[in-house]
Amino acid sequence: MSPSMPLPPPPPLRNGKLGEKKSEQTIKDTQRRQETQIDKDTPPKAGLQETSNRPQRSSGQPSLEYMIRKAFESGYSDLHLGVGEVPRMRDRGEMTITNYPKTDYNTFLSWLYEILSEEEVKRFQQELEFDGATQYDFARVRINIFDTLTGPALVMRLIPLKILTIDELGLPPVFRNISDAHKGLILVTGPTGSGKSTTMAAMVDYINTEHAKHIVTIEDPIEFVHKSRKSLIKQREVGINTLKFDNALKAALREDPDVILVGEMRDRETVNTALKAAQTGHLVMGTLHTNSAIKTIERILTLYSAEEQDAMRVTIAESLVAIIAQGLSRTTDGKRAAYHDILVNTETIKDYIRQGKYEEIHGLMQDGEFDGMITTNQSLFRLYEDGKITEETALERSPTPNELAMMLRGRF
Repeated sequence: MSPSMPLPPPPPLRNGKLGEKKSEQTIKDTQRRQETQIDKDTPPKAGLQETSNRPQRSSGQPSLEYMIRKAFESGYSDLHLGVGEVPRMRDRGEMTITNYPKTDYNTFLSWLYEILSEEEVKRFQQELEFDGATQYDFARVRINIFDTLTGPALVMRLIPLKILTIDELGLPPVFRNISDAHKGLILVTGPTGSGKSTTMAAMVDYINTEHAKHIVTIEDPIEFVHKSRKSLIKQREVGINTLKFDNALKAALREDPDVILVGEMRDRETVNTALKAAQTGHLVMGTLHTNSAIKTIERILTLYSAEEQDAMRVTIAESLVAIIAQGLSRTTDGKRAAYHDILVNTETIKDYIRQGKYEEIHGLMQDGEFDGMITTNQSLFRLYEDGKITEETALERSPTPNELAMMLRGRF
């Protein structure tokens, strides 16, 4: 566990809500108060921007923006806050406790008003769930608020404004070949926090840079914000720019797209529409929460009845471009590295998918380096050979540790 963080005096409050409208006088008053505080070099009092009918931060509590900025500067990926709890941050996969004071209810509510509108706070209080995003000048933040036994809690995922390229992420060259596809279905899978969104953003950025296409994204919420370059890119957020995933996906087919990105393929209807789009000449990119390429195919098939599965195997075989299952592992230098399970849909793979020969598919992946395929164990073994992870870490992350142990001992 990383050492506890000291509690420095908090800076002035500043609302980071993207697109919030303020009156000109309010902005001038806020700037004047902040300038005065900076000149005096004294910590601000809690609740400077809070109206009298809104809860105020307790004495000694920092603003939410201040904690987010400190977490971002320290390279942390997530900020965890909850009533009755000391704030914690996720440091390269591991939870780290801080030295900030325990969070009281009024302070927690004051933090919500920093990032949400009055209507959004009321919606959370009614529904006890809230998903959204906000943006600061240094990072974009994905927000999830939920109620617990001890009171409301807040998790914030910190997303850099700069989109890292395929090269900067150190992804294999096959990621370019996959992104060059003109039509079909690309799935990027993995558990929560495995870097799926970062990888997908790098692939979209590559298409945006190298190809003149129309890219439509449907996300909940939007994480990485792209700007049109060689491609024209339009991003839609569920709940703001569209009411339902499936509605937006169906509408996208009438919006002259070349590439459609679906934030998450959550249900049968979304999968059906995505497969239809892939079969009608579009490149469709989506995510699932599975930890291997073969399990991804099995997961999709579970959405259908036994009588439908044979036909669906044929549809998947004809539509699929590739499946990239990804995980993240802490490295020996304290950073993190991605490992992959990559299935590229060659003619032989297509035939095996139709027949449901998954064991044979795994064997083809092991021997498919020429086509860019790799298994999780092979990827972990390479990280071990490069000195990036220890043998213990490799075995811990492996889906089949016995097989990897044989590889590590040179008997496979």
